[in-house]
Amino acid sequence: MSQRLSPGDTAPEFTLTNDVGDDVALGDFLGRKVIVYFYPAAMTPGCTKQACDFTDSLSSLQAAGYEVLGISPDKPAKLAKFRERDGLTITLLSDPDKVVMKEYAAFGEKKLYGKTVEGVIRSTVVVDEDGKVFLAQYNVKATGHVAKLRRDLELNNADEEPR
Repeated sequence: MSQRLSPGDTAPEFTLTNDVGDDVALGDFLGRKVIVYFYPAAMTPGCTKQACDFTDSLSSLQAAGYEVLGISPDKPAKLAKFRERDGLTITLLSDPDKVVMKEYAAFGEKKLYGKTVEGVIRSTVVVDEDGKVFLAQYNVKATGHVAKLRRDLELNNADEEPR
């Protein structure tokens, strides 16, 4: 596993496939701020809550200059079902080999129900307009994370659309 990223680090470049089979690269967003978040599995309760929270906040995040990329090990076809089932508008990317997750230290040993296991570490990395890490958060909670992230980024929470 890679070392955790810190503010000021250069964000590792990546190109991954989205839910409709198109390649999306971090470099496509140079000049814009990007929230890259890693989650374990599409269509599970916590991951659904987190994806819906990001979707509900997307327009206000975009108005503040942020794009949102959600990355999981799921295949594009499962991501497409996830998008359809939950009406998601964020960009969903597939990292089945967990290469990008490992580069971002979002895959490795973690505690699950008191046991040490290897898996996806729910993480969020905010990348600035120059491709540098602005904020890196690891072992985040699925529920309430978007609201906390908005506070950490000093964004107003009043304009979210609750589901």
